[in-house]
Amino acid sequence: MTTQATEDLFREDATLRECTATLLRADERGLLLDRTVFYPQGGGQAGDAGELVFADGRVIAIADTKKGEGGEILHIPAPDQSLDGLVPGLALRARIDWQRRFAHMRFHTATHLLCALVPHPVDGCSITAGYARLDFHMNEPLDKEALTAGIARLVAEAHPVGHDWISDADLDANPGLVRSMSVQPPRGTGRVRLLKIEGVDLQPCGGTHVSNTSEIGQVVVTKIEKKSAMTRRVVLGFAT
Repeated sequence: MTTQATEDLFREDATLRECTATLLRADERGLLLDRTVFYPQGGGQAGDAGELVFADGRVIAIADTKKGEGGEILHIPAPDQSLDGLVPGLALRARIDWQRRFAHMRFHTATHLLCALVPHPVDGCSITAGYARLDFHMNEPLDKEALTAGIARLVAEAHPVGHDWISDADLDANPGLVRSMSVQPPRGTGRVRLLKIEGVDLQPCGGTHVSNTSEIGQVVVTKIEKKSAMTRRVVLGFAT
């Protein structure tokens, strides 16, 4: 089975909302493009939704995005969408649901702030458009109001958010950069993406983020749960 890695434009610029692309394949696995702005589910972050607009005006609604083999990014059509007539080589425009993506970006960046406030390893996470959660490997109690205030402070301080790239060897030489116990940094290309929030956080992460903590807005801790003797779950939501 032939595979072709998809050029993942969101890795360098998470603010891209659409791009031109060429259809490579359309089958039961999903629609494969040569390039995309759609983020595939991974690292705890939900995949993007949106639409593919073809040159003849046909529109295919995309309900989810997932990783395929060999670096493929698969665009999963909504259940009622027909793929009849879609052949390799068709030109199209890939357009994400920006409201959904921006919510992912805000929450994902907020989880990095939470990591800075709770200096313990992370053993689970989930980032959606409606909430985010982190599971910390710890047994000490956490204070909901104190964490909410800490996130608000870091948001208000307007820390720049960016990324650098390091080699796999550099990461191996600095294992302390990895905070997650459950999700390992994406490897395989010879380089690893480091998310950097100036003065706050530095760790490998392949997800999408805002460019400044001020863009996160009002995020609050909605719940803290004791999931096990050594796991404390912190759930984040947008302030209403």
